[in-house]
Amino acid sequence: MQALDFNPPLLKPRLNDSHKGSFGHVLALGGDHGFGGAIIMAAEAALISGAGMVSLGTRSQHTTAALTRCPEVMAIGLESGEQFDTIFRNPNALILGPGLGQSEWSHGVFERSLMATKAMVIDADALNLLAQSEISLARENWVLTPHPAEAGRLLGVATLEVQADRLAAAQKLQNKFGGVVVLKGSRTLVVDSDNAFCCELGNPAMSTAGMGDVLSGIIGGLLAQDLSSMQAAKLAVWAHAKAGDLAARALGRHLRATEIFPFSRHLW
Repeated sequence: MQALDFNPPLLKPRLNDSHKGSFGHVLALGGDHGFGGAIIMAAEAALISGAGMVSLGTRSQHTTAALTRCPEVMAIGLESGEQFDTIFRNPNALILGPGLGQSEWSHGVFERSLMATKAMVIDADALNLLAQSEISLARENWVLTPHPAEAGRLLGVATLEVQADRLAAAQKLQNKFGGVVVLKGSRTLVVDSDNAFCCELGNPAMSTAGMGDVLSGIIGGLLAQDLSSMQAAKLAVWAHAKAGDLAARALGRHLRATEIFPFSRHLW
């Protein structure tokens, strides 16, 4: 297993004639009733990671909050199937799961999203819906980002079993679902069919709600910029943890998830 490190980060320089279309378009999907903040944080993180455009598909009740928090995000209230046909047309990367919930609406968003062939991040309740699915699903252009409990549900084992051998669990997930697996936690692992990387950065101040949503947004933003699934996952995990370390040194022993945003900007 290799240590995860970037010095310097491997993003291409921005040319003078660049425009918003040069850096991809992310669609973030989630935010059922009562969970709107998660997908808003993911969408904002995608912008901060360098995506040229970010759309947000969520419950209609959350669009005002999204536009107030981050007016650069194109927020759309999702309530009908016809809207899906429109919003899936232009983005080249998806973030699916933060705040998605497990309602009838959630299942509809999940099932429609999996019909897309675009690169995507599967996080949070999208992982729980994937674990419940009776259809065998595997694809190479997605990144799964489970914490240990979600990994256990995907594998049908207890969380303690996942934690007892995190590398083996991550490899089993990759064998089952394909793509890239990011097993979150202390010493986050990034695994594909050929390689395994371990992130030595990060700290306990990051043990707070929303940190995983921010990570999924960063991965999605990098996928939109034409990085491969492994490149996007590796760089996102490293930058997320590095920004968390910088934020903890500046702000103290506990952080809000969005407080790492200013510390991530110079890493790109």
